[in-house]
Amino acid sequence: MKSDRNETTYTEKNTDNREGNLYIVIPAYNEEENIKNVIEEWYEIVEKVGNTSKLLVIDDGSKDNTFKIMKECAKDRPNLIAKTKENSGHGATILYGYNYAIENNAKYIFQTDSDGQTTSKEFWNFWEQREEYDMVIGNRNAREDGLSRKIVTKILKLVIKICFGVTVTDANTPFRLMKADSLKKELKYIPKDYFLSNVLISVLFEKEKLKVKYIPITFKPRQGGKNSINIKKIFKIGTQSLKDFIKINKELK
Repeated sequence: MKSDRNETTYTEKNTDNREGNLYIVIPAYNEEENIKNVIEEWYEIVEKVGNTSKLLVIDDGSKDNTFKIMKECAKDRPNLIAKTKENSGHGATILYGYNYAIENNAKYIFQTDSDGQTTSKEFWNFWEQREEYDMVIGNRNAREDGLSRKIVTKILKLVIKICFGVTVTDANTPFRLMKADSLKKELKYIPKDYFLSNVLISVLFEKEKLKVKYIPITFKPRQGGKNSINIKKIFKIGTQSLKDFIKINKELK
């Protein structure tokens, strides 16, 4: 009997029909309190877009019932792809999702998180501008998830300016719509299992002078469960990321 850890609940066929094709990529780690509601909310988007679009949810080795709930949700949702893998962190999980979407002929890739802090109602404004920009990304200018997170975002913006010489409005927003072809060209610069993958993607799009637009979004408090990232981890990640930024910038030059 195969382990659940190796199980994929839906296998899609490659297709060349990419007109309007969308993959929504959602990483999940210990989100048993939120994952069902998040899937229900974002699956509606996939159904409305149509054209072989998929909702791709990736369990990052959760220790709770996250993947079990994902599999249950997939039973009556043919366009939901429920994946699981060994724990490797948020950045590595979204890279897994981006590469999976590209390999399966996605034309557009949208990424959000599984904690319920974003709202699907704001997606359509992004979708309407998909052809005009390489990336449309949310700006959390009125985020409701605590002062510490706001401070981290401001510090990150400063560090990016110092290390890369570009100004990025909100580099790590988990609410971004990207052209798959544009993203594919930049993924080769991102180290495998890199934790701040979305940050680096934002930087690369700016450095390559691709067309990027920021749109203000709602960013609610976490809707349930516990955040796996605390201040101690943030400091550790930040220290390592500064070293990585300096190294990556040298390689880009």
